[in-house]
Amino acid sequence: MKNEVHPYSEWIDLANRRLGGQVLSCSDDFFAEMENLIKPEAPVFIDGKYTDRGKWMDGWESRRKRVAGYDWAILKLGNQGRIKGFNVCTTHFAGNAPQQVSIEACNSKTAPDNSTEWTMIVPQQDVNPDSNNFIDCDSTGVWTHLRINSFPDGGIARLRVYGEAVMDSNWFLPGEPVDLAFVKNGARPVSCSDMFFSSMSNLIMPDRGVNMGDGWETKRRRGGRECDWIIIKLAATGSIKKVVVDTAHFKGNYPDGFSLLGITMPEGEHPQETSEWVPVIERQKLTADAEHFYKDEVISGEQTFTHIKLNMYPDGGISRLRVLGFISNGE
Repeated sequence: MKNEVHPYSEWIDLANRRLGGQVLSCSDDFFAEMENLIKPEAPVFIDGKYTDRGKWMDGWESRRKRVAGYDWAILKLGNQGRIKGFNVCTTHFAGNAPQQVSIEACNSKTAPDNSTEWTMIVPQQDVNPDSNNFIDCDSTGVWTHLRINSFPDGGIARLRVYGEAVMDSNWFLPGEPVDLAFVKNGARPVSCSDMFFSSMSNLIMPDRGVNMGDGWETKRRRGGRECDWIIIKLAATGSIKKVVVDTAHFKGNYPDGFSLLGITMPEGEHPQETSEWVPVIERQKLTADAEHFYKDEVISGEQTFTHIKLNMYPDGGISRLRVLGFISNGE
């Protein structure tokens, strides 16, 4: 399985169910349920499959509107964040897609209601049927909820919301260690040597991996570089104190070992594989299907980093990486 490449592949899907994304309400989902909008799987079409309401469709589909107005659905993002772009996917909705969409946003501690003030972040515009509709978002706001408007009605298979999570600093106690490599704190992978079997973004997702596909796995290398690697932008500049490397479900394809390095970069810049990295943990052995804990092995002391690089020797799969430390005072 090769991973999908799209204009926002460097960003995470903030509406992802694994982060806690939800579809809260909608104006109408007579033909197909609103919850389908954020299903992780690509939409499918099953010829000849019908329900008592009509053709079964893998998406959110409202009935044909016979009065003025438009349909809408409200989503709670899995994490507050800044949005870079959307995919309003109408795959398999060939004769029943909306003509246009717009997207509004708000930042709210509670579910939106009739008093909520929405901000337009994607003005009303055309979308193509049976297509991936990639739409840039110029908003710099931090948002928790979205309302997608469908003009005048019809079906949308999936909504992907690409951006960067923003840490809720109020959640942490003074001096509390933070997982600097956790997606919900704002970390994100920026590049890797290979992700043939599964995405690099899985490495920093919540919880332990559910199966072998829920990790970062490279193909079998045949010569060339010494190891596979991944570069992660940390949630904040900080010092590293403890590390957990989890090879859950990787039994015949776990790496022989790993090492961890760090670097500090100016805001907005990302390091390369060959940048001047500082050792954080020297090469360590790994075992199959297990969590590995490192504290005394961390050699970087009080040095702070903006990015880390995990080297995986020689190849294989790692399910999760946790990097616990302290945010620097300058953050």
